[in-house]
Amino acid sequence: MSTPTTKILVFSHRPEVRETIITAVGRRPAPDLGKVDYIEVGTIAEVLYEVDNGNADLLILDGEAQPTGGMGLSRQLKNEITDCPPIVVSVRRRDDRWLATWSQADAVVVHPLDPLAAAETVAEVLRTAVSLPVVRG
Repeated sequence: MSTPTTKILVFSHRPEVRETIITAVGRRPAPDLGKVDYIEVGTIAEVLYEVDNGNADLLILDGEAQPTGGMGLSRQLKNEITDCPPIVVSVRRRDDRWLATWSQADAVVVHPLDPLAAAETVAEVLRTAVSLPVVRG
């Protein structure tokens, strides 16, 4: 029996930011969780398409994305989508973490991303917000 793969949507208008996030979180954020696959998107329309079609178990949104940042998008999704997937917002400055509260994000990561902290943040959100089977070994 194979373990279902968790789908993480990563949104930024900049491909290098998406790559940085994916590299930091990794393919298996924690030993007790299964592997993850990424859906990379660069536009709001793509985010909405993937979320509306139930393709993502977790969203990581770039707070600095242009023209619409991940914090505003997070707030919109949390207020408009029934059973919205959990959301992690990435910010550039520690001082911007308060905005994530406004955005209703489930968690925040701060650039430059520490791979251990980023992976653990994603793992914690997945453990608490998504019903995933525990994988050992």
